[in-house]
Amino acid sequence: MGMTIEVTSGTIATLREEAAKAAPEECCGLLIGLGARVVEARPAANVAADPSCHFEIDPAALFAAHRAARNGGPQLFGYYHSHPDGHPVPSATDCEHASGDDRVWAIIANGQVAFWRDGPSGFAAVDATIVD
Repeated sequence: MGMTIEVTSGTIATLREEAAKAAPEECCGLLIGLGARVVEARPAANVAADPSCHFEIDPAALFAAHRAARNGGPQLFGYYHSHPDGHPVPSATDCEHASGDDRVWAIIANGQVAFWRDGPSGFAAVDATIVD
């Protein structure tokens, strides 16, 4: 089942900036949403042992986002990370770490941003409409 989400242009700009800044390492962070719209890309530290080929979002950033959402703030829509030398598609490692929780992942590579839903049967491409 295809799905369309809305993503603010500011979010896309942040994703591209963070990926460029972090290269040659992977950037990572959280996608914050309201309804079916991603309104913010919130950078987090990549605490992976080897950030040049893996990403692990700083658990403190995750806890803070979950806590804010519980307290009526915007929801944790999903996650993002970059593939500095690759393509904006889920890697084998990404697929191993997928949880099937239906959250959306943004993957940035070479200035391209693609969105994927982490569904029960694996990653599925998500159509994103850019809004202001």
